[in-house]
Amino acid sequence: MTDSTLHSLLAKQLKTLIEEETNFIANMSNAAALLYESLPDINWAGFYLYEKQTNQLVLGPFQGKVACVRIDIGKGVCGTSFKNNETILVPDVLDFPGHIFCDSSSRSEIVLPLMSEKGLIGVLDIDAPILNRFTDEDRVLLEEFRDVLMKNHPFPEKVDFYTN
Repeated sequence: MTDSTLHSLLAKQLKTLIEEETNFIANMSNAAALLYESLPDINWAGFYLYEKQTNQLVLGPFQGKVACVRIDIGKGVCGTSFKNNETILVPDVLDFPGHIFCDSSSRSEIVLPLMSEKGLIGVLDIDAPILNRFTDEDRVLLEEFRDVLMKNHPFPEKVDFYTN
């Protein structure tokens, strides 16, 4: 199975998992589990959610090793992706200025911002224990996966939205 076939199937499977479910945390949990179980050569897949009170990203549903609980906006790969509202693909985390070492075995990373109609709510973060794990094709297809999760989803009142 090619990477593009795998990612296409992942987006379709996610859509099936979440189309009838309205609980956003449950859907994020299933999305993290689906990525973690399906993508080869990764060691972490999950979400950081924006918390308005502290102006930080806070650990959300994930699969993998323990993780940093709070990340400042603009810090590390996750905080930078969130602040700039752009996907960041990092071939070698040691080359990313200000990288936060939550897990010293992670060597490459991709982070995608989660944007709703009301503003940013967090990021999708995927780490790998090998260099150069993520490609531009991964970026495109993971953005499609993220868009399936975010599209027309009812967000609970307690979700904080970041508007810059």
